[in-house]
Amino acid sequence: MSTGTGGNSAPGHIPTPQTPSANRGPGTRSNSMFSSLKIRNYRLFAAGQVVSNTGTWMQRIAQDWLVLSLTGSASAVGVTIALQFLPMLLFGLYGGVLADRLPKRPLLIATQTAMGLTGIALAALTLAGNVQVWHVYLAAFLLGLVTVVDNPARQTFVSEMVGPAQVANAVSLNSANFQSARLVGPAIAGVLITAVGSGWAFLLNGLSFAAPIAALLMMRTRELYRVEPQPRAKGQLREGLRYVAGRPELVWPIVLVGFIGTFGFNFPIWLSAFVDDVFHGDAGTYGVFNTLIAAGSLAGALLAARRGNTRLRLLVTAAVLFSVLLLVTAFAPGLWLFAALLVPVGMFGLTVNVVANSSVQMATDPEMRGRVMALYMMVFTGGTPVGAPLVGWITDTYGARLGMAAGGLVSLAAAVAVGLILRRVGNLRLRVGRHGLRFVPATPRRELAPAA
Repeated sequence: MSTGTGGNSAPGHIPTPQTPSANRGPGTRSNSMFSSLKIRNYRLFAAGQVVSNTGTWMQRIAQDWLVLSLTGSASAVGVTIALQFLPMLLFGLYGGVLADRLPKRPLLIATQTAMGLTGIALAALTLAGNVQVWHVYLAAFLLGLVTVVDNPARQTFVSEMVGPAQVANAVSLNSANFQSARLVGPAIAGVLITAVGSGWAFLLNGLSFAAPIAALLMMRTRELYRVEPQPRAKGQLREGLRYVAGRPELVWPIVLVGFIGTFGFNFPIWLSAFVDDVFHGDAGTYGVFNTLIAAGSLAGALLAARRGNTRLRLLVTAAVLFSVLLLVTAFAPGLWLFAALLVPVGMFGLTVNVVANSSVQMATDPEMRGRVMALYMMVFTGGTPVGAPLVGWITDTYGARLGMAAGGLVSLAAAVAVGLILRRVGNLRLRVGRHGLRFVPATPRRELAPAA
Protein backbone atom coordinates (compact mmCIF):
# COMPACT_ATOMS: atom_id res chain seq x y z
CA MET A 1 0.00 0.00 0.00
CA SER A 2 1.48 3.33 -1.05
CA THR A 3 0.21 6.74 -0.06
CA GLY A 4 2.07 8.86 -2.54
CA THR A 5 4.34 9.12 -5.50
CA GLY A 6 7.51 9.19 -3.43
CA GLY A 7 8.32 5.53 -4.02
CA ASN A 8 8.75 5.91 -7.77
CA SER A 9 9.78 9.52 -8.17
CA ALA A 10 12.79 10.19 -10.32
CA PRO A 11 15.33 12.64 -8.89
CA GLY A 12 14.78 16.09 -10.29
CA HIS A 13 11.03 15.66 -10.72
CA ILE A 14 8.64 17.13 -8.19
CA PRO A 15 5.25 15.43 -8.37
CA THR A 16 2.08 16.70 -6.80
CA PRO A 17 1.18 14.33 -3.94
CA GLN A 18 -1.84 12.21 -4.81
CA THR A 19 -4.19 10.48 -2.41
CA PRO A 20 -5.43 7.10 -3.60
CA SER A 21 -8.96 6.01 -2.90
CA ALA A 22 -9.57 4.02 0.22
CA ASN A 23 -11.33 0.71 -0.17
CA ARG A 24 -12.58 0.21 3.36
CA GLY A 25 -13.45 1.89 6.60
CA PRO A 26 -16.36 4.20 7.40
CA GLY A 27 -16.21 7.70 6.08
CA THR A 28 -13.09 7.22 4.02
CA ARG A 29 -14.66 8.56 0.85
CA SER A 30 -15.87 11.87 2.26
CA ASN A 31 -13.84 15.02 1.71
CA SER A 32 -15.60 17.19 4.31
CA MET A 33 -13.67 19.20 6.88
CA PHE A 34 -14.27 16.59 9.61
CA SER A 35 -14.43 13.44 7.48
CA SER A 36 -11.77 11.57 9.47
CA LEU A 37 -13.92 11.81 12.60
CA LYS A 38 -16.41 9.39 11.00
CA ILE A 39 -13.84 6.66 11.68
CA ARG A 40 -14.28 5.24 15.20
CA ASN A 41 -10.62 4.57 15.97
CA TYR A 42 -9.59 8.06 14.91
CA ARG A 43 -12.50 9.58 16.85
CA LEU A 44 -11.25 7.87 20.02
CA PHE A 45 -7.70 8.98 19.30
CA ALA A 46 -8.78 12.60 18.76
CA ALA A 47 -10.82 12.67 21.98
CA GLY A 48 -7.91 11.38 24.02
CA GLN A 49 -5.48 13.75 22.39
CA VAL A 50 -7.52 16.88 23.05
CA VAL A 51 -7.44 16.13 26.80
CA SER A 52 -3.73 15.32 26.77
CA ASN A 53 -2.87 18.28 24.55
CA THR A 54 -4.68 20.64 26.92
CA GLY A 55 -2.52 19.33 29.75
CA THR A 56 0.61 19.62 27.61
CA TRP A 57 -0.07 23.29 26.91
CA MET A 58 -0.73 23.92 30.58
CA GLN A 59 2.64 22.42 31.42
CA ARG A 60 4.41 24.36 28.68
CA ILE A 61 3.13 27.69 29.97
CA ALA A 62 3.77 26.75 33.60
CA GLN A 63 7.24 25.45 32.78
CA ASP A 64 8.30 28.59 30.88
CA TRP A 65 6.89 30.91 33.55
CA LEU A 66 8.47 28.90 36.37
CA VAL A 67 11.91 29.07 34.75
CA LEU A 68 11.50 32.81 34.09
CA SER A 69 10.41 33.34 37.70
CA LEU A 70 13.36 31.37 39.09
CA THR A 71 16.00 32.96 36.87
CA GLY A 72 14.61 36.17 35.33
CA SER A 73 16.29 35.18 32.06
CA ALA A 74 14.86 34.57 28.60
CA SER A 75 18.03 32.61 27.86
CA ALA A 76 17.12 30.15 30.63
CA VAL A 77 13.73 29.62 28.97
CA GLY A 78 15.65 28.97 25.74
CA VAL A 79 17.87 26.41 27.50
CA THR A 80 14.79 24.59 28.81
CA ILE A 81 13.30 24.40 25.34
CA ALA A 82 16.65 23.32 23.89
CA LEU A 83 16.98 20.47 26.41
CA GLN A 84 13.49 19.25 25.58
CA PHE A 85 14.31 19.03 21.88
CA LEU A 86 17.98 18.01 22.11
CA PRO A 87 17.18 14.26 22.25
CA MET A 88 15.30 14.59 18.95
CA LEU A 89 18.40 16.08 17.35
CA LEU A 90 20.68 13.38 18.77
CA PHE A 91 18.49 10.28 18.53
CA GLY A 92 15.55 11.21 16.30
CA LEU A 93 16.44 8.89 13.43
CA TYR A 94 16.75 5.92 15.78
CA GLY A 95 13.26 6.69 17.05
CA GLY A 96 12.02 6.39 13.48
CA VAL A 97 13.70 3.02 13.07
CA LEU A 98 11.93 1.79 16.23
CA ALA A 99 8.61 3.18 14.99
CA ASP A 100 9.00 1.14 11.78
CA ARG A 101 10.03 -2.01 13.68
CA LEU A 102 7.42 -2.06 16.48
CA PRO A 103 3.59 -2.19 16.51
CA LYS A 104 2.41 1.41 16.92
CA ARG A 105 -0.48 1.03 19.37
CA PRO A 106 1.37 -0.72 22.25
CA LEU A 107 4.38 1.51 21.63
CA LEU A 108 2.21 4.61 22.05
CA ILE A 109 0.65 3.23 25.25
CA ALA A 110 4.16 2.93 26.70
CA THR A 111 5.32 6.40 25.62
CA GLN A 112 2.15 8.15 26.79
CA THR A 113 2.49 6.46 30.19
CA ALA A 114 6.10 7.65 30.51
CA MET A 115 5.11 11.23 29.63
CA GLY A 116 2.39 11.22 32.27
CA LEU A 117 4.83 10.03 34.95
CA THR A 118 7.26 12.83 34.03
CA GLY A 119 4.58 15.46 34.60
CA ILE A 120 3.56 13.93 37.94
CA ALA A 121 7.19 13.87 39.15
CA LEU A 122 7.67 17.56 38.31
CA ALA A 123 4.37 18.36 40.05
CA ALA A 124 5.52 16.59 43.23
CA LEU A 125 8.74 18.63 43.35
CA THR A 126 6.95 21.91 42.70
CA LEU A 127 4.08 21.37 45.12
CA ALA A 128 6.55 20.34 47.83
CA GLY A 129 8.40 23.64 47.35
CA ASN A 130 11.67 21.90 46.45
CA VAL A 131 11.82 22.63 42.73
CA GLN A 132 15.00 24.10 41.29
CA VAL A 133 15.90 25.10 37.75
CA TRP A 134 17.91 21.94 37.18
CA HIS A 135 14.85 19.86 38.04
CA VAL A 136 12.93 21.57 35.23
CA TYR A 137 15.90 21.08 32.90
CA LEU A 138 16.03 17.36 33.74
CA ALA A 139 12.27 16.89 33.29
CA ALA A 140 12.42 18.64 29.92
CA PHE A 141 15.28 16.40 28.79
CA LEU A 142 13.52 13.19 29.92
CA LEU A 143 10.34 14.28 28.16
CA GLY A 144 12.42 14.85 25.04
CA LEU A 145 13.84 11.32 25.23
CA VAL A 146 10.36 9.80 25.28
CA THR A 147 9.27 12.09 22.44
CA VAL A 148 12.02 10.64 20.23
CA VAL A 149 9.96 7.47 19.92
CA ASP A 150 6.48 8.85 20.57
CA ASN A 151 6.52 11.45 17.81
CA PRO A 152 7.22 9.28 14.73
CA ALA A 153 5.00 6.51 16.14
CA ARG A 154 2.10 8.93 16.67
CA GLN A 155 2.59 10.66 13.32
CA THR A 156 2.62 7.40 11.36
CA PHE A 157 -0.18 5.78 13.39
CA VAL A 158 -2.54 8.36 11.85
CA SER A 159 -2.45 6.61 8.47
CA GLU A 160 -3.08 3.24 10.15
CA MET A 161 -6.24 4.61 11.75
CA VAL A 162 -7.77 6.42 8.77
CA GLY A 163 -6.32 4.87 5.61
CA PRO A 164 -4.51 6.59 2.75
CA ALA A 165 -7.47 8.60 1.44
CA GLN A 166 -7.84 10.52 4.70
CA VAL A 167 -4.20 11.17 5.66
CA ALA A 168 -4.19 14.87 4.70
CA ASN A 169 -7.50 15.49 6.46
CA ALA A 170 -6.44 13.62 9.61
CA VAL A 171 -3.08 15.41 9.81
CA SER A 172 -4.91 18.75 9.57
CA LEU A 173 -7.42 17.71 12.23
CA ASN A 174 -4.56 16.58 14.48
CA SER A 175 -3.17 20.10 14.23
CA ALA A 176 -6.63 21.57 14.82
CA ASN A 177 -6.91 19.33 17.88
CA PHE A 178 -3.55 20.52 19.19
CA GLN A 179 -4.40 24.16 18.57
CA SER A 180 -7.86 23.81 20.16
CA ALA A 181 -6.10 22.64 23.29
CA ARG A 182 -3.73 25.56 22.92
CA LEU A 183 -6.70 27.90 23.15
CA VAL A 184 -7.75 26.41 26.49
CA GLY A 185 -4.51 25.21 28.09
CA PRO A 186 -2.67 28.54 28.38
CA ALA A 187 -5.76 30.26 29.79
CA ILE A 188 -6.20 27.55 32.45
CA ALA A 189 -2.48 27.63 33.19
CA GLY A 190 -2.55 31.41 33.62
CA VAL A 191 -5.37 31.14 36.15
CA LEU A 192 -3.73 28.25 38.02
CA ILE A 193 -0.30 29.91 38.16
CA THR A 194 -1.78 33.14 39.46
CA ALA A 195 -4.09 31.43 41.98
CA VAL A 196 -2.21 28.37 43.30
CA GLY A 197 1.13 28.11 41.48
CA SER A 198 2.68 26.05 38.68
CA GLY A 199 2.62 22.70 40.48
CA TRP A 200 -1.08 22.08 39.88
CA ALA A 201 -0.64 22.66 36.14
CA PHE A 202 2.10 20.00 36.11
CA LEU A 203 -0.12 17.58 38.06
CA LEU A 204 -3.12 18.02 35.76
CA ASN A 205 -0.87 17.47 32.75
CA GLY A 206 0.43 14.20 34.20
CA LEU A 207 -3.09 12.95 34.89
CA SER A 208 -4.33 14.02 31.44
CA PHE A 209 -2.37 11.22 29.78
CA ALA A 210 -4.92 8.73 31.12
CA ALA A 211 -7.25 9.87 28.30
CA PRO A 212 -5.09 8.90 25.28
CA ILE A 213 -4.04 5.66 26.99
CA ALA A 214 -7.71 4.73 27.49
CA ALA A 215 -8.48 5.67 23.86
CA LEU A 216 -5.68 3.44 22.56
CA LEU A 217 -6.90 0.52 24.68
CA MET A 218 -10.48 0.93 23.40
CA MET A 219 -9.58 0.85 19.68
CA ARG A 220 -10.78 -1.95 17.40
CA THR A 221 -7.56 -3.41 16.07
CA ARG A 222 -9.33 -5.21 13.20
CA GLU A 223 -10.30 -1.81 11.73
CA LEU A 224 -6.71 -0.53 11.56
CA TYR A 225 -4.93 -0.23 8.21
CA ARG A 226 -2.06 -2.30 9.43
CA VAL A 227 1.49 -1.78 8.20
CA GLU A 228 3.60 -4.82 8.99
CA PRO A 229 6.51 -3.93 11.29
CA GLN A 230 9.83 -4.06 9.51
CA PRO A 231 12.15 -6.86 10.65
CA ARG A 232 15.35 -5.86 12.38
CA ALA A 233 18.15 -5.49 9.83
CA LYS A 234 21.42 -3.69 9.38
CA GLY A 235 21.49 -0.38 7.56
CA GLN A 236 17.84 0.62 8.09
CA LEU A 237 18.80 4.09 9.21
CA ARG A 238 21.01 4.67 6.16
CA GLU A 239 18.26 3.22 3.97
CA GLY A 240 15.87 5.87 5.26
CA LEU A 241 18.35 8.68 4.56
CA ARG A 242 18.98 7.42 1.01
CA TYR A 243 15.24 7.17 0.44
CA VAL A 244 14.75 10.85 1.30
CA ALA A 245 17.89 12.08 -0.46
CA GLY A 246 16.68 10.94 -3.88
CA ARG A 247 13.30 12.66 -3.62
CA PRO A 248 13.13 16.46 -3.91
CA GLU A 249 9.46 16.40 -2.93
CA LEU A 250 10.66 15.15 0.49
CA VAL A 251 13.99 16.97 0.84
CA TRP A 252 12.92 20.58 0.36
CA PRO A 253 9.82 20.64 2.59
CA ILE A 254 11.98 19.08 5.31
CA VAL A 255 14.74 21.67 4.79
CA LEU A 256 12.27 24.55 4.88
CA VAL A 257 10.51 23.45 8.08
CA GLY A 258 13.95 22.84 9.60
CA PHE A 259 14.89 26.51 9.22
CA ILE A 260 11.50 27.78 10.32
CA GLY A 261 11.34 25.38 13.27
CA THR A 262 14.84 26.38 14.39
CA PHE A 263 14.56 30.15 14.05
CA GLY A 264 10.89 31.05 13.50
CA PHE A 265 9.00 29.05 16.14
CA ASN A 266 10.66 30.40 19.30
CA PHE A 267 7.47 31.91 20.70
CA PRO A 268 8.06 30.92 24.35
CA ILE A 269 11.23 33.03 24.32
CA TRP A 270 9.79 36.00 22.45
CA LEU A 271 6.42 36.15 24.16
CA SER A 272 7.85 35.83 27.67
CA ALA A 273 10.35 38.61 26.84
CA PHE A 274 7.64 40.87 25.36
CA VAL A 275 5.46 40.32 28.43
CA ASP A 276 8.30 40.92 30.89
CA ASP A 277 10.37 43.66 29.22
CA VAL A 278 8.16 45.45 26.68
CA PHE A 279 4.58 45.35 27.99
CA HIS A 280 5.34 44.63 31.68
CA GLY A 281 2.57 42.09 32.01
CA ASP A 282 2.12 38.92 34.05
CA ALA A 283 1.38 35.22 33.57
CA GLY A 284 -2.16 36.07 32.46
CA THR A 285 -0.83 38.27 29.64
CA TYR A 286 1.52 35.49 28.58
CA GLY A 287 -1.40 33.05 28.50
CA VAL A 288 -3.47 35.46 26.39
CA PHE A 289 -0.65 35.86 23.85
CA ASN A 290 -0.36 32.09 23.50
CA THR A 291 -4.13 31.79 23.16
CA LEU A 292 -4.17 34.32 20.30
CA ILE A 293 -1.48 32.41 18.42
CA ALA A 294 -3.49 29.26 19.01
CA ALA A 295 -6.64 30.89 17.60
CA GLY A 296 -4.82 31.69 14.37
CA SER A 297 -3.26 28.24 14.28
CA LEU A 298 -6.65 26.59 14.74
CA ALA A 299 -8.03 28.61 11.82
CA GLY A 300 -5.08 27.54 9.67
CA ALA A 301 -5.56 23.88 10.60
CA LEU A 302 -9.28 23.90 9.81
CA LEU A 303 -8.68 25.60 6.46
CA ALA A 304 -6.08 22.93 5.66
CA ALA A 305 -8.55 20.18 6.64
CA ARG A 306 -11.19 21.67 4.37
CA ARG A 307 -8.72 21.97 1.48
CA GLY A 308 -7.86 18.26 1.71
CA ASN A 309 -4.78 18.38 -0.53
CA THR A 310 -1.33 19.92 -0.42
CA ARG A 311 0.85 21.78 -2.87
CA LEU A 312 4.46 22.84 -2.56
CA ARG A 313 3.66 26.33 -3.80
CA LEU A 314 1.24 26.73 -0.86
CA LEU A 315 4.04 25.69 1.49
CA VAL A 316 6.44 28.32 0.13
CA THR A 317 3.78 31.05 0.05
CA ALA A 318 2.74 30.36 3.64
CA ALA A 319 6.39 30.35 4.76
CA VAL A 320 7.02 33.75 3.13
CA LEU A 321 3.88 35.29 4.68
CA PHE A 322 4.68 33.82 8.10
CA SER A 323 8.19 35.29 8.00
CA VAL A 324 7.01 38.73 6.90
CA LEU A 325 4.39 38.77 9.65
CA LEU A 326 7.05 37.93 12.24
CA LEU A 327 9.00 40.99 11.12
CA VAL A 328 5.94 43.25 11.23
CA THR A 329 4.85 41.93 14.64
CA ALA A 330 8.32 42.44 16.09
CA PHE A 331 8.00 46.20 15.64
CA ALA A 332 4.31 46.59 16.51
CA PRO A 333 4.22 49.78 18.65
CA GLY A 334 1.46 48.84 21.10
CA LEU A 335 0.18 45.84 23.03
CA TRP A 336 -3.16 45.58 21.20
CA LEU A 337 -1.65 45.69 17.71
CA PHE A 338 1.00 43.18 18.77
CA ALA A 339 -1.70 40.90 20.16
CA ALA A 340 -3.85 41.19 17.03
CA LEU A 341 -0.95 40.30 14.73
CA LEU A 342 -0.32 37.08 16.67
CA VAL A 343 -3.48 35.59 15.11
CA PRO A 344 -2.28 35.64 11.45
CA VAL A 345 1.22 34.68 12.62
CA GLY A 346 -0.28 31.54 14.15
CA MET A 347 -2.42 30.85 11.07
CA PHE A 348 0.41 30.94 8.53
CA GLY A 349 2.87 29.21 10.86
CA LEU A 350 0.47 26.32 11.31
CA THR A 351 -0.20 26.21 7.56
CA VAL A 352 3.53 25.71 6.97
CA ASN A 353 3.60 22.84 9.45
CA VAL A 354 0.44 21.07 8.22
CA VAL A 355 1.22 21.35 4.51
CA ALA A 356 4.79 20.14 4.97
CA ASN A 357 3.75 17.28 7.28
CA SER A 358 0.92 15.96 5.12
CA SER A 359 2.82 16.33 1.84
CA VAL A 360 5.78 14.39 3.26
CA GLN A 361 3.54 11.61 4.63
CA MET A 362 1.57 11.30 1.40
CA ALA A 363 4.72 11.10 -0.69
CA THR A 364 6.28 8.33 1.45
CA ASP A 365 5.80 4.57 1.16
CA PRO A 366 4.24 3.05 4.32
CA GLU A 367 7.21 0.83 5.18
CA MET A 368 9.49 3.90 5.24
CA ARG A 369 7.12 6.33 6.92
CA GLY A 370 8.47 5.98 10.46
CA ARG A 371 12.02 6.83 9.41
CA VAL A 372 10.98 9.63 7.09
CA MET A 373 8.72 11.25 9.70
CA ALA A 374 11.44 10.84 12.31
CA LEU A 375 13.79 12.75 10.02
CA TYR A 376 11.07 15.36 9.46
CA MET A 377 10.53 15.81 13.21
CA MET A 378 14.25 15.69 13.94
CA VAL A 379 14.85 18.56 11.54
CA PHE A 380 11.71 20.46 12.53
CA THR A 381 12.19 20.26 16.31
CA GLY A 382 15.79 19.06 16.58
CA GLY A 383 17.13 22.43 15.45
CA THR A 384 15.64 24.01 18.58
CA PRO A 385 18.71 23.17 20.74
CA VAL A 386 20.69 25.35 18.32
CA GLY A 387 18.10 28.02 17.60
CA ALA A 388 16.53 28.52 21.04
CA PRO A 389 19.72 29.45 22.97
CA LEU A 390 20.88 31.66 20.09
CA VAL A 391 17.54 33.42 19.79
CA GLY A 392 17.39 33.67 23.59
CA TRP A 393 20.83 35.31 23.66
CA ILE A 394 19.85 37.81 20.95
CA THR A 395 16.64 38.56 22.83
CA ASP A 396 18.44 39.09 26.14
CA THR A 397 21.23 41.17 24.57
CA TYR A 398 19.37 43.28 22.02
CA GLY A 399 15.78 43.12 23.21
CA ALA A 400 12.61 41.23 22.37
CA ARG A 401 11.92 43.15 19.16
CA LEU A 402 15.27 42.43 17.54
CA GLY A 403 15.13 38.82 18.75
CA MET A 404 11.83 38.20 16.97
CA ALA A 405 12.97 40.16 13.89
CA ALA A 406 16.10 38.00 13.61
CA GLY A 407 13.96 34.85 13.56
CA GLY A 408 11.75 36.37 10.88
CA LEU A 409 14.69 37.33 8.68
CA VAL A 410 16.24 33.85 8.77
CA SER A 411 12.87 32.22 8.05
CA LEU A 412 12.24 34.58 5.13
CA ALA A 413 15.66 33.90 3.63
CA ALA A 414 15.02 30.13 3.88
CA ALA A 415 11.56 30.39 2.29
CA VAL A 416 12.85 32.43 -0.65
CA ALA A 417 15.85 30.13 -1.15
CA VAL A 418 13.74 26.95 -1.12
CA GLY A 419 11.25 28.55 -3.50
CA LEU A 420 14.04 29.32 -5.96
CA ILE A 421 15.47 25.80 -5.62
CA LEU A 422 12.07 24.24 -6.28
CA ARG A 423 11.75 26.43 -9.32
CA ARG A 424 15.08 25.16 -10.65
CA VAL A 425 14.71 21.49 -9.72
CA GLY A 426 11.11 21.21 -10.86
CA ASN A 427 11.48 23.38 -13.97
CA LEU A 428 9.07 25.90 -12.47
CA ARG A 429 8.97 29.66 -12.40
CA LEU A 430 7.47 31.88 -9.73
CA ARG A 431 4.59 34.14 -10.72
CA VAL A 432 3.32 36.95 -8.50
CA GLY A 433 -0.31 37.82 -9.13
CA ARG A 434 -3.49 38.95 -7.42
CA HIS A 435 -3.79 35.64 -5.58
CA GLY A 436 -0.23 35.60 -4.24
CA LEU A 437 2.79 33.53 -5.24
CA ARG A 438 2.35 30.68 -7.73
CA PHE A 439 4.65 28.12 -9.30
CA VAL A 440 3.85 27.59 -12.99
CA PRO A 441 5.60 25.34 -15.54
CA ALA A 442 8.50 27.06 -17.26
CA THR A 443 8.35 26.85 -21.06
CA PRO A 444 11.73 26.63 -22.80
CA ARG A 445 12.32 29.59 -25.08
CA ARG A 446 12.96 27.34 -28.08
CA GLU A 447 9.40 26.02 -27.87
CA LEU A 448 8.09 29.55 -28.26
CA ALA A 449 9.87 30.14 -31.59
CA PRO A 450 7.75 29.80 -34.74
CA ALA A 451 8.27 26.67 -36.75
CA ALA A 452 10.56 26.98 -39.75
